[in-house]
Amino acid sequence: MNPFTRNRRESVAAWGEAKLITVIRRWLGDVSPRAPFGIGDDCAVLRPSRGRQLITVDPVIYGRHFDDRVPPRAVAEKLLKRNLSDIAAMGGRPVAAVLALTLDARVNRRWLEKFYRGLAASARRFRVTIAGGDIAQADGVLAASLTLLGEAAGPRVLTRTGARMGDWIFVTGMLGGSLHSGHHFRFTPRLAEGRWLARQRAVRALMDVSDGLAKDLHALTPRGAAPALDASALPRRAGADVRAALTDGEDYELVFALARSADQAAFLRRWRRAFPRTPLTCIGRFAAKGKFPADALNLADCRGYEHLR
Repeated sequence: MNPFTRNRRESVAAWGEAKLITVIRRWLGDVSPRAPFGIGDDCAVLRPSRGRQLITVDPVIYGRHFDDRVPPRAVAEKLLKRNLSDIAAMGGRPVAAVLALTLDARVNRRWLEKFYRGLAASARRFRVTIAGGDIAQADGVLAASLTLLGEAAGPRVLTRTGARMGDWIFVTGMLGGSLHSGHHFRFTPRLAEGRWLARQRAVRALMDVSDGLAKDLHALTPRGAAPALDASALPRRAGADVRAALTDGEDYELVFALARSADQAAFLRRWRRAFPRTPLTCIGRFAAKGKFPADALNLADCRGYEHLR
């Protein structure tokens, strides 16, 4: 569905900002509480966090993250879920979000209603409060930027640092082909899996795969090491080759380092009991650059997605 209309009576311009905000409250329903805990004040009031707080922000932009082929409900779901994936990558739980909407006055009200109702449904599913936001006009633009607040689910928050030489590299799910398969908006953020991993002492570092495994792994790699990956072990989505699995991006899976001293078989048994429907694959290990296995993948020419390049 194209988000723009030439008929002014169908556009947000026919309402103006004040009425649009009133209607957005109705579209969101119970996921946006009464002010000051929801839309209506200069700031929203949040209840005290039970643990360390987490915060992340990601946008969706028309022509970059979605086009007319992606339904407006799915656009909203993608916006929330790609932020949820960041919370999952720290082993946390989501709490509340604020949404900054930038739009052309020609945006179709029906498109926007479906977007917000999709956001409400997704927020309800993942128990996220939509606490507020902002609306701004910009000619030719349709973009939404969501800031998500979360909290640690336990005493431990996993980060990208902590992996050591020799540690094993694991990844959840499947990789590659996210665009043509529709996975880039149909995925499920690995929130439960991230919380489980944060409780495992043998897991040393964790992140989500959003810009492509080859690029994202650099942030996980300890100094003096390189990721030695086994091409045959890469879990690939149907139709995806090795390069696609390494560079396509928008997989929103979790990649982590497991201590080299850990009992892999026992770890995998515990995982399968907890998540029988989520594949988990060991794809390699962190090796010293001077002792790189001859049959390991060379990631030097695999860039992944990089903004502004």
